[in-house]
This record gives sequence, C-alpha cells and structure tokens, in this order.
Amino acid sequence: MQSFELDKTDIQRIRQALDGDEAVLTALLSEYHASEIAIIFESLPQEARDRIIHILPSDIASEVIAEMDYEIHPEKIIENMHPGKRSEIMEELDYDDATDIISQLPEHQQKEILREIDEEDASHIRTLLNYPEDTAGGLMNTQVIKVNGNYTKKDALNEIIRQSEEMEEFYTINVVDDENYLKGIVSLKDIIKAKYSTVINDLVNPEFVYVKAETDQEEVARLISQYNLTSIPVVDDDMRLLGRITFDDVIDVLQEENTEDILKFSGVSEDEELSGNWKEAVKSRLPWLVLNLGTAFLAASVSRHFDSTIKMIPMLVGYMGMIAGMGGNTATQALAVTIRRISLADLTDNQAYRTVLKEFTVGLINGAVNGFIVLLVSMYLDSNPMFSLVIFLSMIGNLVIAGIAGSSIPLILKRVGIDPAIASSIIITTFTDVFGFLLLLGLASKLLL
Repeated sequence: MQSFELDKTDIQRIRQALDGDEAVLTALLSEYHASEIAIIFESLPQEARDRIIHILPSDIASEVIAEMDYEIHPEKIIENMHPGKRSEIMEELDYDDATDIISQLPEHQQKEILREIDEEDASHIRTLLNYPEDTAGGLMNTQVIKVNGNYTKKDALNEIIRQSEEMEEFYTINVVDDENYLKGIVSLKDIIKAKYSTVINDLVNPEFVYVKAETDQEEVARLISQYNLTSIPVVDDDMRLLGRITFDDVIDVLQEENTEDILKFSGVSEDEELSGNWKEAVKSRLPWLVLNLGTAFLAASVSRHFDSTIKMIPMLVGYMGMIAGMGGNTATQALAVTIRRISLADLTDNQAYRTVLKEFTVGLINGAVNGFIVLLVSMYLDSNPMFSLVIFLSMIGNLVIAGIAGSSIPLILKRVGIDPAIASSIIITTFTDVFGFLLLLGLASKLLL
C-alpha cells in the first residue's frame, strides 16, 4: 500500500458528502483505509468526526479511533457517542488502545463506559488504568499468547489456536508454569517443527528479554530496538506474566519522546500541543522567555562593566555579537549530540569524560580555524595586529568554553536528576554570551589599553 498524502480534494469530497445523502458518504468512506480516515479527521470539525464514526461499522470505527493522533482527542468522539455504539467500538479496541482513550476522560465517564462493556474487557482495562501511562504497564496489552511448559506440542498448538481467536497477530509464545510465572519464550516456528511428543519446556529459550511493569517507556523502546524484538513480555516483581508490548506500540513512543525532547530543547513546554491555539502557546513559552530574559541581563551586565573599554575601542561592538553567536552555535551542536547520547543510554563516567574531551577538542580546532578567518578579515578591515589577535584569542576561547558547556552541562543535570533537554539550552546560552563578552572585552582591556 502506498503512503497516503492528504490533499484538498479529499477534504472537499468528504465535506460535500457530509452535506448530502448518508449512502453517498458511506460509499465514499469505503474508499479510504481506517488510518487515512484518521488523517482526514485532523481537518474536520468535531461534529463531522462524530457523524462519520457513527456511520462506520464498529470494527472500522475502532481502527480509526486507534489511529487518531492524541492531539485530535479521540476521547471526545467516545464521549459524544451513543452508549450502544460506544460499547461496540470499545470492545473492538485492543485493551491498551482502549485504556489510552478512556484514561483521558473524567472518572465518572470512565466508570460509565466500563459498566457498558463486557465485564472481561472492563476488567482488563481497569487493570491497565492502574499503571502510569509512561511505563511498560501503561503501554502493554494484556492480551498475550501463553502456554504451560508441561504441554506437549499437540496440546500447545490447540491452546495457541484457542487464544489466537481474540488476537489479530502475535510473534512469540510465552511459556509459563502452573502459577503463571514466566519461564521463557519459544517461537511458533520451533513448535511447528518439533515432534508431536515434544514437551514445550524442552523448546524454551530461557535467555530472553523482558521488562517490569514499572519500567519507563523509553527503556522499553531502547530494549526492543537493541535486540530487534517484535514484542517484549511484561512481568511483575515476582516474574508473573502480565502482558506484552509490541514494536508498533514502541514506534508511537519514539515519536512521542522525540517530539517531547525537541520541544524541550527549544524551550517549549511538553504540555503545549502542536495543534493548540495561541493562548496555549503563549502560556507554554512565556515563562521560558522570561527566564531567558533574566540570563540576557547577566550578559548585558558584563558589557556595562567594560563600558569604558567599549567607548575607547568602539570597533569591539561589531565583534561582540559575532563571537557570542558562534559560541552559541557551537554549544548547541555539542548539546544536541550529548542529549542524543544520553537518550540512547546512560553514559558511564569514562564515557562522559570522553564526550566532554571530544567536544573540547572540536571546540579548540573549530575555534582556531574560525578565529584565524576572523583574524585575517580584521587585519584587512582594521589594520591593527594586536586588535586582531584579541579577536582571534576570544574566538578560540569562547568556542572551547561552548564545547565544554554544551557537553558537560546536560551530563551534570542528568546526574542531579534534572531533565537536560528542558534546562540545558538556557544555561548554555548564558555561558556563551557571558564568557564571549568577558573574553573579548577582558582581553581588550588588558592588551589594548
């Protein structure tokens, strides 16, 4: 299937059909995949979404809701739906998807919906609601294929067939004992190839990757990526099997975490929705801008301290912004690389040291190259060798400081328990501005006056 790209024609066709006969709208919707309808929903008002979901068969409607971006608020569709249709759709959803949607509703509505649906489904959803949404427990699906290790191949296959009737797909078989303790995993291929008299315990791979229910979702994503897994079992502290997390769930996690880190890195709160209005954007961003303004006053105070130097050598003003700006760019590069390394794995002390040393070396070399270019330009424009030397040394010094700050500050923040993505950029901007001005104006005061 080719990737779907939304264009104006799709929206126009849907909107025209919404104004006409329901049979025409139904026929038009049948041309689109559920994931495509979810994308179209982004450009439709809530009333149109509610009507389309009501028209769609429950199995297709559940797929559409599951595919909707959380910022489009699929829970609003559930909230506005007739109880009969709602219960049909909720029972079609995977337990993890149903839990994600119900968790966004007020508690009284959660209880109302759980009363409407099948008791077994409600029980699974209640269990998942107890876990924080950013943990393995909140991410997992309690629908899982498991067989007793004492079963023979024949008994195991019969059990797998029985359990798979309620599941769309599965990749590995979890092997448990009589008390539901997870003993290992086995592939369906190995079971099929084995002799009928083979006991499943003889096929088990006891060396397997699993996560606890409280494991952070980023760690889950890292493990699935590292070991190239299609799914990973979730267990409690006693190794009892609770559920599974599949790779498609992890894709959503990676998108969510990357978006969160990018917003933090830019000084934007993770609470701001990408599709939110201007009020939400102002509320989210203004505090960080005010904080950044405070650090800018610190840099300005350095300039005021050297006011007499600037008056005597006005040419310095033209280079102050250049040196501070180059330092800021260098620090941002070092910061991006370091935060990426932190997000992939916890760095050991030796790895952290090597990261800072690398950025120190890069800053020194880049500072020397860029400083030499500025020195040549300054010699041509200002015809003052000593002044050009000051510019050269200031450029090297600030890029070295920027490299060290850009790599060490996120590592320090991580060590003390502060999210480096959200706090590093403002601190580093202060470092490069303050030290950029201090080096340039300080050296000028000492060497030129």
